[in-house]
Amino acid sequence: MKSPQPDNETSTAIPPEMLSVTPEPTQTKNEEGNVTEPVLQQQPIYLWNEGNIPTTTEYKENNSGYFDPPDFRPNMEYFPAKQGIQVKGAVLICAGGAFQFRGNENEGFPVAEALSELGYQSFVVNYRLRPYTQEEGALDLARAVRYVRNHARDYGIDEKNIAVIGFSAGGILCGELLLHFDGLVNGTAIDPTYVPDELDKVVADAGAVAMIYSFYGRLSVASTDVEKFKESDLPPTYFLYGSDEVFRSQIEACAKAAQQACVPVESQILEGWQHGFGARGDWFAGFDAWLTKVFGS
Repeated sequence: MKSPQPDNETSTAIPPEMLSVTPEPTQTKNEEGNVTEPVLQQQPIYLWNEGNIPTTTEYKENNSGYFDPPDFRPNMEYFPAKQGIQVKGAVLICAGGAFQFRGNENEGFPVAEALSELGYQSFVVNYRLRPYTQEEGALDLARAVRYVRNHARDYGIDEKNIAVIGFSAGGILCGELLLHFDGLVNGTAIDPTYVPDELDKVVADAGAVAMIYSFYGRLSVASTDVEKFKESDLPPTYFLYGSDEVFRSQIEACAKAAQQACVPVESQILEGWQHGFGARGDWFAGFDAWLTKVFGS
């Protein structure tokens, strides 16, 4: 994608110690003055500085069937909001895959494209998988949130208007972030050798979360811990699942507990759909209406 010329009055300089890649600031505005094209064009956007990634596992040969190669670096891929329409906010998308793989072809890229068409700066987060745990993945997502918050002005959004969206295991990952790794929690929480940098001074708070055939908890086990939900000050939460969802009872129990914790909750059920519908099911309009309301409140 060809980038327009930078607007030096609105671009943000990024100290080299914060990123391992150098951004190219760009910007386009519509007639109302709204930013419709990103300032930062990077493919991919690496989330950590090389050599300073919490709990790095080194292996030279992938002989255990891991999804990612030995040199994988957590990153995210950017899908800019459609030109000519008002930018509503940003969405960070985490595809599912039981922490064994990332189903980006069904739950990542087409979702990002659809939400970009609706006016969202969209990012597909490529978080760490096995042999790592969901804690490392949550730190990757936290880092992605920090990056977007740090460049909110560049992307033409309010820093509070950032949502995390997770499908299945990706939703559990979003929950792990919001329950344990938001705010100023950084890599030292699980790796004392990690060296915090400037980006760690930015809070990893999301303004909304979408649990798509997912829930707060662990893999296949939903949490109903009302006190933990209260303590975590969870953002407005959107539960989306099919009527034939295998985890429906757990999703609904989690949603009920979140409501008891005074978390703003909305649920959408797709009649006849099962687990794994991804970008199918004609659910974007309802989700867009909800998220637009949350961002506008």
